Amino acid sequence: MSAVLAPRAGPEPGPQEMAAAGLRSFARMAEAWGLSIDEQLALLGQPPRSTFFAWRKQPEKAALSRDTLERLSNLLGIYKSLQILLPEAAAADAWVRQPNSAAPFGGGTALQRMLAGNVSDLNFVRRYLDGVRGGGWS
Repeated sequence: MSAVLAPRAGPEPGPQEMAAAGLRSFARMAEAWGLSIDEQLALLGQPPRSTFFAWRKQPEKAALSRDTLERLSNLLGIYKSLQILLPEAAAADAWVRQPNSAAPFGGGTALQRMLAGNVSDLNFVRRYLDGVRGGGWS
């Protein structure tokens, strides 16, 4: 017998609500990872400081570019993967700053790779962790 999924109560969240939720989650993740404001700006694609602080103050009013949304998606995927792979929160949060001997990092940290500035660097770390979760790096 197959399970029937119940319809979602209430309307689906729109892009604005999803963007606001992503920004709030990013703020919590940045605190857990001990990210400086400059590191946060780099990870989000270097928005103007005034824009960044406006997002923090009122995330529900943030108008995010496609690039910023993609960055948030990758960052939150990285965070989630780490929480699954390293169930101890302190270990999961520390991983991004620890030197990594895995070939793709060459002894550097995941955070160094992510701070290189390209959305592809965030995607790279996310795919790496997805590969580790799935049993191998591809």
